[in-house]
Amino acid sequence: MEYVHDVNFAQYNEQRAALINYDRSLRADHSTQISLSEAKADKFIRQLRSLENTAIWGAEHEGVPHPFPGMEFLTGRSVILKTKLFQILFKMPKGGLLHAHLDATVNAEYVLKIALEQPALHVCSAEALAATNITKILPQFKALSKEMFTNSDVALTDSSYVPNSWVNLKTARATFDPALGGEEGFDKWILSALTINPSEAYQTHNTVNKIWEKFSSTFTVSTGLIRFAPVWEQYIYEFFRSSVEDGISYAEVRINFYPKYMFGEDGQENIPHREWLQIFEKMQDRFKADLKQQGREDEFVGARIIYSTLRFISAEELEWFCEDCIALKQEFPHLIAGFDLVGPENVLKPLIYYAECLLRFRERQKELGIDIPFIFHAGETLGDGTEADVNLYDAILLGTMRIGHGFSLVKHPKLMEICRKRNILIEVCPISNEILRLTSSMLMHPLPILMNNGLPVALCSDDPAVFGNMGLTFDFYQVFVASEVTGLIALRELARDSFKYSTLPPSEKERAIATWERRWELFIESIADEEAV
Repeated sequence: MEYVHDVNFAQYNEQRAALINYDRSLRADHSTQISLSEAKADKFIRQLRSLENTAIWGAEHEGVPHPFPGMEFLTGRSVILKTKLFQILFKMPKGGLLHAHLDATVNAEYVLKIALEQPALHVCSAEALAATNITKILPQFKALSKEMFTNSDVALTDSSYVPNSWVNLKTARATFDPALGGEEGFDKWILSALTINPSEAYQTHNTVNKIWEKFSSTFTVSTGLIRFAPVWEQYIYEFFRSSVEDGISYAEVRINFYPKYMFGEDGQENIPHREWLQIFEKMQDRFKADLKQQGREDEFVGARIIYSTLRFISAEELEWFCEDCIALKQEFPHLIAGFDLVGPENVLKPLIYYAECLLRFRERQKELGIDIPFIFHAGETLGDGTEADVNLYDAILLGTMRIGHGFSLVKHPKLMEICRKRNILIEVCPISNEILRLTSSMLMHPLPILMNNGLPVALCSDDPAVFGNMGLTFDFYQVFVASEVTGLIALRELARDSFKYSTLPPSEKERAIATWERRWELFIESIADEEAV
């Protein structure tokens, strides 16, 4: 029996287009103004994405057994670098970096390089290093005072090495056993302790708790190198320099103030928090002056600090940190941007544990006439109804200005509605979420759900020195290739929102956006040049 088609296909297609349009109506890139140049550039990079999906991601690559766009980052990184799309996105002005932990924002190789220039820095090992144990033992670093310097030239790899005894860092490198790689072997040992490699991320540590153990250990190792004033200075400057190089023009970085002092040049642990900020400001001023001398002052708006401490402390201990944060805000009102509690949500204390103290902290601010917004990590978990997941409720009830990660937020339609109505931006860290095993690839990341529900979002790198996603280009790339809906205008709105939802004062925010818009126009013009090639 022949089937008779009694359907008005023109009408059907109209309904289909209307439904798709309605479904996407909450997205930030929907019904927004688009110039002819932007429309042309958007078309070009969409076509380039499609072309490279076949020509590059469809090809074979040594060491990459199953390449596909948006695949696990540490395995696919080498392929990403081969794409023209990555080179174009590298030039994109990305706005602000709103979620990054300062201790993990500078390339580990650079950190080791500047550390080796410091005679006060020493290293020790829990036992003499050998081929059988080198992958299991973490280095420890410490700045020593001159009277504690050791003249010992016993190598860490010598069987006579006394466990946990300090060896000058440069000497330890120079005397490293050639059988273990000599100086290159020493560097490899250090760098492997400061970063996560593909084998760890996707094989040996392939659960959330396991990879967090490795992740946390990188901070244990790096602290002895970074929290030393002479290194801290160079480190901060390099953070600014490398950020600007990648198109980032503003940053709000989280600094962990749990250690109450850092080591000074004299090897004494005597540098209090206020001096940390003085150094931060001094290096920012120096960097701005250097840019101005080069005629590039428009490339960097500046940086502010989200005061953070660790969520394993007691509620009583938190009182001290809240008062310390207030004191720093009073002395450096232009630098302190907000307050957060950091650490693995799945295993450490939930926000409800600290709620009474945090409410008092908020009242103290009112009494003193200051404002330190809460910018809480919340929902960085696979859980549903777990303490980490329920942190989302407390973050919102406590009045958080933004939510760090918010990975499990998509399980809560009412919370998403509240975030949309209250303009609570979600600081999404795509590559971090994937490496820390919350998702296996970018195609499975909940970011499109947030965007399709109209929530404001900013893309962030979180801990790029550990993950290898320096800057923001890699995160923008992964997000762009993982969605057919997301185009150039979506990336534009993500960058713009990073300014819009920053803690910059209104007048500074307006200037920052205006400057960014001029740079965006130049970026669009550069894509036209790419198209002409």
